[in-house]
Amino acid sequence: MTLNIAMITIDSSDPRPLATWWAERLGAPIQAENDGWFFVIGSTPTLAIQHVGDPTPGKNRIHLDLTVEDLDGARDELLAAGASLVEERGDESFRWITLADPQGNQFCIASH
Repeated sequence: MTLNIAMITIDSSDPRPLATWWAERLGAPIQAENDGWFFVIGSTPTLAIQHVGDPTPGKNRIHLDLTVEDLDGARDELLAAGASLVEERGDESFRWITLADPQGNQFCIASH
């Protein structure tokens, strides 16, 4: 058996603004809205935001690791767009930055 990742899905009690935020950050369109309860963003891999009545509290157990050309510039842009800084990590050989989206879902960015 071979498993393939088809989609990564984030739970949200208010999925539309979160889907819009991620679509803008990823530079990818929202491909489907499914009556406002399940948004599909045309990124690779596909990212979806689904409505749930009661999101699981606490730190998310799965998070996105994203790469960027300019780590500090990307951090500043994401913060200006509504992300919050969780922690900057690493050293001169490898740095990464953990942020949270506007609904508190943590993700990391690192240089290519």
